[in-house]
Amino acid sequence: MSEPTFFNFTIAATCAFLLGVSKSGIKGIASLIVTGLALVYGAKNSTGILMPLLLVGDIFAITYYKRYVQKEYIIKLLPWIFIGVLIGVVGGNNITEDLFKYGMAFIILFSVGLMSYWENKKDKKVPSHWSFSSSMGLLAGFTTMIGNLAGAFSNIYFLAMRLPKNNFIGTAAWLFFLTNSFKVPFHIWSWKTINSESILISLQLVPFVIIGLITGIFLVKKIKNDSYIKYKYKKFNIFILDSQHFDVEQINITEKNIFLVKNTSQEIFSFGEES
Repeated sequence: MSEPTFFNFTIAATCAFLLGVSKSGIKGIASLIVTGLALVYGAKNSTGILMPLLLVGDIFAITYYKRYVQKEYIIKLLPWIFIGVLIGVVGGNNITEDLFKYGMAFIILFSVGLMSYWENKKDKKVPSHWSFSSSMGLLAGFTTMIGNLAGAFSNIYFLAMRLPKNNFIGTAAWLFFLTNSFKVPFHIWSWKTINSESILISLQLVPFVIIGLITGIFLVKKIKNDSYIKYKYKKFNIFILDSQHFDVEQINITEKNIFLVKNTSQEIFSFGEES
């Protein structure tokens, strides 16, 4: 990896700050973080740089929200996540950059569709069949290994369980701490994306994660429980990186519209109306 310019380091530091904000409980910005770091360090290399930062955020979150964890939901989800991670390890060694980009686009749209479906369905019963937790776990495990994008599926699961705000954050924190710890050996020995160079870069970004964590805690305290749930359902900003040409695709999803814009002269597709 080449030494990043000041501008690129600013992007990476901003992503580290947003990671801290996200780990403190402000969800829905993971794709922006992944995209920014991939732009600076490359898609696969960035996953190794991100891992120590994720663990710093996880440790802070499980410490701060330790009173709110609900272990029964973790026990249901975690084995399936581990299986999904193993599938992702194998797939990540054979996947192309284009397949990575468009695969993530499909996964994100699919997850948003599921969340919208759950929000609008009349039957609000909590899913109890094992297929719900297993499918969410497998998808979360695969996407967290490939692109650190498991948040969408874990959010669907925990929102479906109707967890209050702090229980949601505390339980998710433990789930991701265990998941990310499980991923570390594969990044070191299989993908070789965690090495002395990547660790040095991660250490430079840790202070920005801590600042983001402090900021996020302040923001979460200002959000009421009902407002927090509505926020998580109804608004997303998703960026997908074309790491080969450094184009960025943005998907904006609100209550009334869905549209996709690519920052080139060629539009990919769009539907709905831009607000």
